[in-house]
Amino acid sequence: MTIRYSETEVITAISNLTQTRLTRFVQAEIVVPVQTSSGPQFGDIDLARLKLLCELYDDFDLDEDSLAVIISLIDQLHTARSDLRNLLAALETESEDVRNRVSLSWASRRGERA
Repeated sequence: MTIRYSETEVITAISNLTQTRLTRFVQAEIVVPVQTSSGPQFGDIDLARLKLLCELYDDFDLDEDSLAVIISLIDQLHTARSDLRNLLAALETESEDVRNRVSLSWASRRGERA
């Protein structure tokens, strides 16, 4: 079951998040809430993103465009790490010979010895 939070609940949960700041983040599409009949709703991942956005905004005085780039890069990194974990899991199901050949190929591409 997915837990959803209203704007008021999100602002209450994140100490340095104001209504103005939340509105700016949503308008810039840095955070995209689910639209429901009772208004925008935010999930746990949105809360985590909003906390990070507020910290970056406060600590580094970044504008919405810069924050959007940073969040996009974090999303890309997360996707790449997930893809790598899935690839490694798939590789573990292969024979030792295949794993050894992949290891040798990987090492040679990185200029290392296996």
